[in-house]
Amino acid sequence: MPKFSTDSIHGHDYYDEQIGAFKVPLYLSAIFEHPDRRTGEARKSDRGFEQKYSREENPTVRAFERVLAKLEKGSEALAFNSGMGTIATVYLSALASGDTIIISKESYGTTQDLALNLSKFGVKTILAGPETDDLVAKIDRRVSLVLVETITNPLVRVVDVKEVARRCREVGTRLIVDNTFATPLLYRPLEVGGWLSIHSVTKYISGHNDMVGGVLALNDSMDLVDLWEFRRRLGSIMSPFEAFLALRGVSTLKVRFETQSKSAMAIAEFLHEHPKVESVYYPGLEDSPYHKTARKLFSAELYGGVLSFKVKGGKSAATQLLKEVKVIKPSPSLGGTESLLTYPLTSASKTMSPAVRKELGIGENLLRLSVGLEDVEDLKDDLAQTLKRT
Repeated sequence: MPKFSTDSIHGHDYYDEQIGAFKVPLYLSAIFEHPDRRTGEARKSDRGFEQKYSREENPTVRAFERVLAKLEKGSEALAFNSGMGTIATVYLSALASGDTIIISKESYGTTQDLALNLSKFGVKTILAGPETDDLVAKIDRRVSLVLVETITNPLVRVVDVKEVARRCREVGTRLIVDNTFATPLLYRPLEVGGWLSIHSVTKYISGHNDMVGGVLALNDSMDLVDLWEFRRRLGSIMSPFEAFLALRGVSTLKVRFETQSKSAMAIAEFLHEHPKVESVYYPGLEDSPYHKTARKLFSAELYGGVLSFKVKGGKSAATQLLKEVKVIKPSPSLGGTESLLTYPLTSASKTMSPAVRKELGIGENLLRLSVGLEDVEDLKDDLAQTLKRT
């Protein structure tokens, strides 16, 4: 079987015999000719383009989907115009009036917000966890769907997805795992019985902060039909140009993610010893309560490229640091080539209730750092000089 990097580069299986091209082209066609004029028969293609618009299928998008399915060890994948487009399509496909969904209490705020708004259609949302024991305890046969993040946002807790998946199998509940922070390089939820593994492609998969997209991988061909139909109806498919950029990005995922993770570890250790830092949240640190779980779950001895930390001096110190960093840029995303510093209270966690934020420990002095590909010594120096002024 090909290894991870080989699949990330060649997993699309594209080859144009007529001209000898092996790079996937950008297919901007909105429509496709359905009968083959030479034979009069339907064209033979992977999942079929005949009688379809690019709103339904597109060859560039399909190539990207094939790569992601291979990296996640799934049988199929579907790509979407955003991470939230992915989640919205899944909700509408999988949930009906009277259903209950459990979502990790520490997950992306808009993921929670959309689920809570489904109450108008008779769907009940329970926020649980984020600790594994609490999630497992609340999963029973009345629950239709469970959604967790492999590594949570923004306090980078590591959920024992294997235990959650085991409980879901026991009661017949489907599990969705947002695998964005871990990537399939660290973890593949489908291998432990997850129903869907989803990603914001905007982040590590594409990795260059220049496109927006989402993707899901799965093993159940019957469920693929329902999810595909809802994507078609909603028009939430990824655009061909975004898929073209995602294909370029995913081919370097392994080397990017390894470098970012090693740099994040070095920065976490540096901040851990800094006198102006109150606490550091990173599963790679040995005193992290999630270090053992990460060692148990992750297929590589890496812990991701995102860490969070609390600065002494409260909100004023945190916002000053955010404004004064030079190499690191203040921005709400993650996973790209540039290092980005985020204030969770005004980004990923802004739609959470104040009570939930307080319970989770998302305070006014919390900052989240996504480590990019700059020289790690430059990043440490940027933080050191800025902390000195706060």
